[in-house]
Amino acid sequence: FSDCIIPKKHEFSFEGHPNNTTKAHLQTLFNLGFNRVSFGVQDSNLKVQEVINRIQPQENVVQVVNWAREIGYNSVNLDLVYGLPLQDADCMKKTIEDSLKIKPDRIAFYSYAHVPWTSKAQRLFDENDLPDPVIKMQLYQMGTRMFTENGYTDIGMDHFALSTDEMVKAKDNGGLHRNFMGYTVQKTGMLLGLGVSSISDIYYGFAQNKKTTHEYYDEVANNKLAITKGYFLNDEDQSMRQYILNISCLGRTSFQASDLPILEKYSFPVLSDLAKDGLVEWNNSSLTVTPLGAHFIRNICKAFDIKLLSTENQGKQFSKAI
Repeated sequence: FSDCIIPKKHEFSFEGHPNNTTKAHLQTLFNLGFNRVSFGVQDSNLKVQEVINRIQPQENVVQVVNWAREIGYNSVNLDLVYGLPLQDADCMKKTIEDSLKIKPDRIAFYSYAHVPWTSKAQRLFDENDLPDPVIKMQLYQMGTRMFTENGYTDIGMDHFALSTDEMVKAKDNGGLHRNFMGYTVQKTGMLLGLGVSSISDIYYGFAQNKKTTHEYYDEVANNKLAITKGYFLNDEDQSMRQYILNISCLGRTSFQASDLPILEKYSFPVLSDLAKDGLVEWNNSSLTVTPLGAHFIRNICKAFDIKLLSTENQGKQFSKAI
């Protein structure tokens, strides 16, 4: 950091684990310019924590949040997850109530994705332990209602923010941006990921760091880029990304004539089905998300994920919508 020129209006954020983030960690990163922090909570009930092998007392969460505010962080975010194994309405209600007592500036309310083929930890419990789709939707609706009734604005795609937060102002004036980490008010073309397994977005491509601590620090110690894989976006990728950004940030998009052949082949058939469900209104030149569709933005954006829709990639899935 000593060799970097850091603009005054910057955003450095990191995600900490409530169990092992110390006050010294928070202070050191704050001194380096970090001004936002996110803590993964997931669920505050012991029975759920035990089955997902993530036991963290709520007092640990309260403590690290208090430290962050005391030190001077200007935004604290909590990550909650609905649809976890053994999670029911009572669990969800308690988790949300515990979080509301802390009053974080932002809340990310993620849908649990059961993808045991990519996560060994998810093989420790049975699919029968998961709430069925109807209950999972009820958990989502409960969370949305509780957040909005307690002063939070629904930004979209699982994100909520206090009405005084700059993200709400950005949503109102069309200034929202989104990267793979979530919504942001910074429309930068570059996102640098530091540390093990982190991902960098240089606008024209992505790069992921080594996934183990040993490999990562070995590369860094030898003055090498600790990158394990990367991907450069082609013209089609960049076009589809812009449609997805427009939909997720603005709730609407227009289509470029040059993209019509690929859209007609993959996207338009999906949009026809979404329109029948009342989620979108569209024609060959534009698309608008309906109020109902605002709750299903991920499903709408999938209509523009050509790699997911193409036959050669069917089955290679790493996350799920509701």
